[in-house]
Amino acid sequence: MARDDVVLVGLDGSAASLHALDWATAAAQAHGWGLRLVCSYALPSFTAASLDGGYAALDDTAIQEGAKAVLAEATARISDSGVPVTAKVMTGDAAGVLVELSRDVRMAVVGTRGRGGFADRLLGTVSSALPAHAYCPTVVVPLREHGHALPDDAALPPVRPVRRIVVGVDGSPRAEQALRYAIAEAETWGAEVTAVAGVPVGSLTGVLAWLPDAVDHEQVLRDMTEGLNVVVDRALADHPDVVVKRHALDGSGAELLTEFSVATDLIVVGSRGRGGFAGLLLGSTSQAVLHHSECPVVVVTHRCAEDERVR
Repeated sequence: MARDDVVLVGLDGSAASLHALDWATAAAQAHGWGLRLVCSYALPSFTAASLDGGYAALDDTAIQEGAKAVLAEATARISDSGVPVTAKVMTGDAAGVLVELSRDVRMAVVGTRGRGGFADRLLGTVSSALPAHAYCPTVVVPLREHGHALPDDAALPPVRPVRRIVVGVDGSPRAEQALRYAIAEAETWGAEVTAVAGVPVGSLTGVLAWLPDAVDHEQVLRDMTEGLNVVVDRALADHPDVVVKRHALDGSGAELLTEFSVATDLIVVGSRGRGGFAGLLLGSTSQAVLHHSECPVVVVTHRCAEDERVR
């Protein structure tokens, strides 16, 4: 499937979305792509008893003008970047609109304050649903420092160029997909890659059902390191100039990747991206990393397979 060489950016006027725009602009410059800015809104309605149980729709003029103002601010913000930009206001659920638009682009980028907790999982539908359902790799850019969300009136932190990429590898097809994507990104940015495999401490027999009761933990680490090397060497066959460090470490994948996010520039994770309502919640590792990472996170799902960068 032919894709446009652009980065799709979802905007809502928040500080988090502007920070994501800054990151997307740097990514577009690195790749030599353009930007496609979208501000989407769903027109609310309310029950009007005076209309015999019908519905009264609100006039969307003010909402539409506000969306146009969001895009005008965003376009002006990146006017000196040298990146080709298109901007469009669209109606409809923001997550649904961006998922559909992701069919034709190279990358989608959204921001999040990532405060975590139950409300964030329900209300932060764009940063949760888009990575699960997108047809291209999705980058979620957190507006967070030292584990805390920044307030809307805080000065936006500068965007760090991608020099260090960490990717979670667990031997699954989705993780191998993510690894290939991380290597492709490393070539674009001139970055180095660290591939990490986690071994849950003290719970191996519960996590890996095929293991016997008496487990030689050090042997498991050696076996995982050997398996990790096989997977990485296979992915590097056509990319001899990319440096990939390999680490099999104690801890869950989510814990390790979150820890690495403090000192790296980009985390890459794979996810099945299940359909239906369950797809609103990614796998436990990718969801946890999205909620707690200090740096941008790329989620690569099976739907991204049509992009030659992740095959």
